[in-house]
Amino acid sequence: MKTIYKITILLGLSALVTSCHDNSKPNYQYMPNMYEPVSYNTYSESDAFKNGKEGQLPVEGTINRGYEVYDYPNTPEALVAVKAADLKSPIDTLSTEDMDKAKGLFEIYCAICHGNGGNGQGKLVTQGKFLGVPSYKDRVINQGSIFHVQTYGLNSMGSYANQLNPHERWLVAAYVMKLKSEL
Repeated sequence: MKTIYKITILLGLSALVTSCHDNSKPNYQYMPNMYEPVSYNTYSESDAFKNGKEGQLPVEGTINRGYEVYDYPNTPEALVAVKAADLKSPIDTLSTEDMDKAKGLFEIYCAICHGNGGNGQGKLVTQGKFLGVPSYKDRVINQGSIFHVQTYGLNSMGSYANQLNPHERWLVAAYVMKLKSEL
């Protein structure tokens, strides 16, 4: 008797499961494009663009939003020109918060080589990892040349343009000039 009940329950469940699915009448989707979007492969040809092959390029001479144009190229002659032009910071007055931020940025990015006082005796120099890091006291520098060197790098010093935005580089340049005056 128990087997008849088990068989009946098993047949009933299998009939119930198989009867709910009908391939000839699929369910309707409301706005199917939201569920099944047309996908484009990266760098593949597409009829979404004018020439059918590549995306549209920006208009000649456009710049990114928020980008600040720096007119001097990465050449030794440009560094000499920046020193001669005595390029000044676009920041009119520096508050104490700005100088505190500049000091913090200097200690993060510059002091490891140049030292906290700008004397060229940072931790890497005292450990013998880098040699010949100059003291700011001995250098003929101005804010523009410091900004230029931070932007492009010089000798074994790399560029800090990816780590510091232009405003922060001007802050650090002002702080370096403050350290130079104190040496």
